Formats: sequence, C-alpha cells, structure tokens
Amino acid sequence: MDSLQQLVVFNLDAQRYALRLSAVERIVMVAEITPLAKAPQIVLGVLNIQGRVIPVIDIRKRFNLPARETLLSDHMIIANTGARPVALVADAVSGVIARRDGEITHPGKIVPGLEYVEGVVKLEDGLILIHDLETFLSLEEENALQHAMEAT
Repeated sequence: MDSLQQLVVFNLDAQRYALRLSAVERIVMVAEITPLAKAPQIVLGVLNIQGRVIPVIDIRKRFNLPARETLLSDHMIIANTGARPVALVADAVSGVIARRDGEITHPGKIVPGLEYVEGVVKLEDGLILIHDLETFLSLEEENALQHAMEAT
C-alpha cells in the first residue's frame, strides 16, 4: 500500500521544487544574511533565527539557475538535513501537496544522473522536482561549512 507523502512546494524562476514536509521546520520571510568567511561557494552566509545560527544555501547555484539578488518578497525555508538545519532561499512558497508513493517517479526514469533530486511529481501543468536534502551538500562542502561555522 502506497503511503502518503506531504510536500512543501516552492518556486525558483518558473520551475517548481518540493521538500518533504517532515524535513521542513518553518518558512519565514527573507531576512538579512550575514556573510560567512571561508564557507563553500554554495553558502550565501548565515541567518540568526531565535539565537540559532543557520547557514543559508544558494539552491539556485546548485541547480545551475541564473543568480539574482534576494528580494524582500522571497521566502526562506528552514529545513533539516541529516547534519544540520539550513535555510533555502525561494522565490515563493506555494503550499503543501500530498501525493502517494506511486505518484512520485524516480528521477532516473526521467533524466538519468539528475543529482540532488529524489523524485518527480507530474502535474497537469508541469513537473515538481523533490529535493534530496541528504545529498544536497557534498562531503567536501559539508566539511568546509562545518569549519566555517566553528570559526564564527
């Protein structure tokens, strides 16, 4: 029997992406990002949320999307990887959808070698790529981030 997966859907440019709701802690309006010395290039900086220092990850860079300035209308998705909480900057968050396991296609069946994506949901008006937060940062990036965070 297929289990029901709840997904938080967000936009980057015209493409929709999702994270498993179980990985999402909260969604906040964009806030000031403090640069973090010696962090990997994928890290925009850090954010202080209620006394917790959380790295802000540039998911545009990860998906080879054009860089753009952070706008006041952007959102930050605070999510938990296996190693730490991270903040992801999204153009917009459109809500939560629920899909059965059978409705989620393995990314290799659509585009072999698609990295950082654990599944694809087909909708009438397009696709939603589901992020895999466990593989989002390489071991090298994770180690560099850890060292940069310890130095703050």
